Amino acid sequence: MTDRPDQSQRETTGRRGDAPFSFEQRVTLPGRRGRSGVISTPHGQIRTPAFIAVGTKATVKAVLPETMANLGAQAVLANAYHLYLQPGADIVDAAGGVGRFMNWPGPTFTDSGGFQVMSLGVGFKKILSMTTDSVRSDEVIAAGKTRMAHVDEDGVTFKSHIDGSKHRFTPEISMQIQHQLGADIMFAFDELTTLMNTRPYQEESVERTRRWAQRCLTEHRRLTAVRQGKPYQALFGVIQGAQYEDLRRSAVRGLIEMSDDGGGFDGFGIGGALEKDKLGTIIGWVTEELPADKPRHLLGISEPDDLFAAIEAGADTFDCVSPSRVARNGSIYSRDGRYNITAAKHRRAFEPLDADCDCYTCGHYTRAYVHHLFRAKEMLASTLSTIHNERFVIRMVDDIRAAIEAGTFDALRTEVIARYYARSAPPEVRAGRASE
Repeated sequence: MTDRPDQSQRETTGRRGDAPFSFEQRVTLPGRRGRSGVISTPHGQIRTPAFIAVGTKATVKAVLPETMANLGAQAVLANAYHLYLQPGADIVDAAGGVGRFMNWPGPTFTDSGGFQVMSLGVGFKKILSMTTDSVRSDEVIAAGKTRMAHVDEDGVTFKSHIDGSKHRFTPEISMQIQHQLGADIMFAFDELTTLMNTRPYQEESVERTRRWAQRCLTEHRRLTAVRQGKPYQALFGVIQGAQYEDLRRSAVRGLIEMSDDGGGFDGFGIGGALEKDKLGTIIGWVTEELPADKPRHLLGISEPDDLFAAIEAGADTFDCVSPSRVARNGSIYSRDGRYNITAAKHRRAFEPLDADCDCYTCGHYTRAYVHHLFRAKEMLASTLSTIHNERFVIRMVDDIRAAIEAGTFDALRTEVIARYYARSAPPEVRAGRASE
């Protein structure tokens, strides 16, 4: 099937003429909400759809910021929780913001810290449940862990995962930290729930997140006025609601209704744990309610099937730590699926990690060499594998964007999904989900 893209009218939203933030929608998928576009920030443009590389502590682990630029990364996302604890938001502010601090000249994102406060606070680290095959509970704690975060109406009190010291985040504090970090795009402080929380608690949480969002908007506007002379920082509201359609839709409407002298949120983030097999459906509920003239960021995906589903449903940008995290454990992305480079069969494999990849690693090193580095516990193993995995995901999203604009999105999806999941996926996935 060939898509015939609609050349949509140019839709732009901006803030402050001296340092504008805007989104321009360019091409849409016929009959769907997927699209290409351009986000303009004080530090450059982001062509969407785009994968935003995660540099948690102002670094994508194991690689230079200059390397990320060479891999085609358009922007990086740093973590407010981690940078608040170390080295401190005031130090990043004194350095000129997170981009200058880490020698990254392009656009930057920071999350609110809410995910880390909640997930680390209940012992889940970077992983939250993606299924509902568990007993529902509002006291969700990872096995063998004790609760380190407590939510109340005003904010969250938590203990540092580094030294156990006590800290507190409120919507206002999150805004103050993120303004000091100086990213081009930042997110309102929200409460993260898991799929194991009960429906009544999800309802309470959505309402609490809405109230916190209004407080974030008010504090953001105050700080923008106080910090005159700094580049404008866009604020995205975060949409929660777990797997419930009515909660997701009401969460969107609540954020859209919010306004202040500046006109409300600059864009929107889609947050919370999602059931993987319903990812596209849930994003569709949200994007159906969202205005077309503002960007939409999905927090935390990087697998090919998720990327295609999210983009088709209308997500513009997304971030995930997975490409770099699994790389450091020897898991390598390839067009034919992920594989473990430490397996014995790669010991004498004098071929690239992926024959179809154009990254520096694949152009200069073999599977045998990277296998050796992991076996020898050499640091270079993480560098070479991370370069490859980050490039793999960045290039895939670039290809999807080009396909949207060329009218070949469905053909690309069928080809990529069928090949990537050929050995492990059920028939409907191997067929590229042609029935969707």
